[in-house]
Amino acid sequence: MGASDPEVAPWAPGGAAGMAGAGAGAGARGGAPAGVEARARDPPPAHRAHPRHPRPAAQPSARRMDGGAGGPGSGDNAPTTEALFVALGAGVTALSHPLLYVKLLIQVGHEPMPPTLGTNVLGRKVLYLPSFFTYAKYIVQVDGKIGLFRGLSPRLMSNALSTVTRGSMKKVFPPDEMEQVSNKDDMKTSLRKVVKETSYEMMMQCVSRMLAHPLHVISMRCMVQFVGREAKYSGVLSSIGKIFKEEGLLGFFVGLIPHLLGDVVFLWGCNLLAHFINAYLVDDSFSQALAIRSYTKFVMGIAVSMLTYPFLLVGDLMAVNNCGLQAGLPPYSPVFKSWIHCWKYLSVQGQLFRGSSLLFRRVSSGSCFALE
Repeated sequence: MGASDPEVAPWAPGGAAGMAGAGAGAGARGGAPAGVEARARDPPPAHRAHPRHPRPAAQPSARRMDGGAGGPGSGDNAPTTEALFVALGAGVTALSHPLLYVKLLIQVGHEPMPPTLGTNVLGRKVLYLPSFFTYAKYIVQVDGKIGLFRGLSPRLMSNALSTVTRGSMKKVFPPDEMEQVSNKDDMKTSLRKVVKETSYEMMMQCVSRMLAHPLHVISMRCMVQFVGREAKYSGVLSSIGKIFKEEGLLGFFVGLIPHLLGDVVFLWGCNLLAHFINAYLVDDSFSQALAIRSYTKFVMGIAVSMLTYPFLLVGDLMAVNNCGLQAGLPPYSPVFKSWIHCWKYLSVQGQLFRGSSLLFRRVSSGSCFALE
């Protein structure tokens, strides 16, 4: 995410845990019941069960005995599967945390090391800022290896809450009527199915984002304390008390709007682009048509996530802006009146994609932080 998360896609603001929960849950509840229950209501004579010829043992596993959707997210296996998704998401989050940590410090404009002179592909001399690996080594020198995991605890809690929220919503609003897009559908029918599926995904993502955002804010603030060597936000409970005392309830939701907008734009852009490419550009006569269609949404997700990156950047900057930390105050950042003010400021500075690249970071002419 969009941008963020994390949750729309492994590269977005929400993380892999949300996608894991959404993918498995949607597959179990959205795919199997539609066909299986339709056959149960009106089975053709050739497929009716016969006392002497019962159905194969594997067949009933597609249905839940209570009439709901089967699969790993239902019945007696539901708690185990949900716990598995939470554990899997926690592992991915922990492994990727140093990457997000360095990315956030770059986003707020913290460049503790000077740029180095290099050449680009055309042979011209340019200034390059430290890459992720150089930046990570610097953090280890200052805080030790454990310093790379500053702010991990609230982030783990945020992703776990997002995953549990998605699972709970699937139980309250099961997508039993969700129809799968088929190659036999006409354009109008298939588009209607995509719109319905995307609307359901958007509802899930927005609710999980809103519930997990307070923990996201705490995680961001814990990480940017590296800039000024502060210790204002140490634990989750103490951070909750500080934010509520200084900023009130709204302090837990600063930066929420750009994150939500980024999530919505990402979902609709990714799903609709993938749909139209598969429908109009991929010919069924092509031998690899099925393989291409299976990767279209993944590729579109990467492309759209790059376009929605400014929403992620603005949301993260607003989360730490004017909160009493050096990273959210001048000279690192002005005090923004709103997220629109922040967007306009970054646009004028040519910094709307700051932090989007972690390997080849060339000094831009509009950067006000590059040559500190």
